[in-house]
Amino acid sequence: MIINLIPEFLDIRTSPDPVSAYHGYVRRHRGLLEGYWHNYVLDLDTPPAEAAIGAALAADRRDLERLLNTVDLDRVAADALDAAATALELDHEIDVVLMVGVGAANAGELVVHGRPVAFICVEHFTGQANPETFGLGLPPELIPLWLAHEIAHGVRYCSPASRSGMRRLVAEAGGMYDCWDLASRASLRELLINEGVAIHASKAAAPGFPEETYLGVSRRQYRRLREQEAFLSRAVADDLDRIGLGMRLRWLTGGLSAAARTVREGRTLPERAGYYMGARLVDRLVAEAGIAAAVRAPVSEFLEADGRGLEQEAIA
Repeated sequence: MIINLIPEFLDIRTSPDPVSAYHGYVRRHRGLLEGYWHNYVLDLDTPPAEAAIGAALAADRRDLERLLNTVDLDRVAADALDAAATALELDHEIDVVLMVGVGAANAGELVVHGRPVAFICVEHFTGQANPETFGLGLPPELIPLWLAHEIAHGVRYCSPASRSGMRRLVAEAGGMYDCWDLASRASLRELLINEGVAIHASKAAAPGFPEETYLGVSRRQYRRLREQEAFLSRAVADDLDRIGLGMRLRWLTGGLSAAARTVREGRTLPERAGYYMGARLVDRLVAEAGIAAAVRAPVSEFLEADGRGLEQEAIA
């Protein structure tokens, strides 16, 4: 289902008391918007949240208005969902949400009472960087790519056929997605595979972009990741079976200090290097079984595929 919250947000900005109207908006879409804030911004019941809300409501939105006048976002989202559904052999309902965020994540995944959600924050896809909204200036042509990535997470978490550890952890949490809780209960290997299959899903559903675009990095950063692959493989091997929030922060989160990304060799990991390594970890099983099977596979099947690959290399 496509859910477009953009008109409601824009109406809030013209209300007599926009901040109060925003809180009413959150209450009307409680599961989604509280999940968005908790997982991707900060807790709503804090003074910094009030400041972020005020800034988001007061920001210049002319770039967003131009986007809405030139791009049929509902059609873009519907086509993206259809493409992802075909590539991933979707076997359950998923909501795709178009929304205006507060300048945090450009896209993300949630599970609300057992129902997966893929959302896109359109302020980042106007094609024009906007310092008032923290908009990244990404072209709207990238929306299908990002939605496919998040839809793949929803399949891994909620498909009846998924045998992933992530599905079990979400179920144990009462059918709710909490990235911080999951990071404290899932191994780094599980987290990296989760991102790796989503990257491959976006390639399958939205083909034709440069490799670095699927990873969300610049061409220069992608070259650096490739050049450092041997080092990254050694470094990640020490962490793959470890569990803890620090693993997610070190390998998958931007903005971490260089000291926090320094590993045993005394070298510093590139920011968010886990996305690159996750894509590499799943390469063999995706090639063997296809993305629809891989996105539902448990960790053991990725390890078995890697083992078969090493045997074949040894024979060759």
